[in-house]
Amino acid sequence: MAPLFAVFGLSGGELILVLAAVLILFGAKKIPDFAKGLGQGIKEFKKASREVQDEIERAGEELHSPPPPPPPPVPTEPSAYSGPSSGTEEPPSTPPATPPQQS
Repeated sequence: MAPLFAVFGLSGGELILVLAAVLILFGAKKIPDFAKGLGQGIKEFKKASREVQDEIERAGEELHSPPPPPPPPVPTEPSAYSGPSSGTEEPPSTPPATPPQQS
């Protein structure tokens, strides 16, 4: 436990002094509410960071996965001329294209 407080530069006596000051400033009734709010905040932060990490992993999987197969071709409506069936039918004639008239 000592290495943790050494990071903050607090010794055992200084830590007790800080805890006593917090107890005096906030009172015994406010400290549990403060700790509860702090715990909920940490839980929400972890949840948000987990969601961001999952989203990043999902995006990475999409980049490395093969592309989906192309959709099947859409059937088109049959045309009026469906080819010679008995050999006696002739394809429908199209009117000759007329050149545009100049004025």
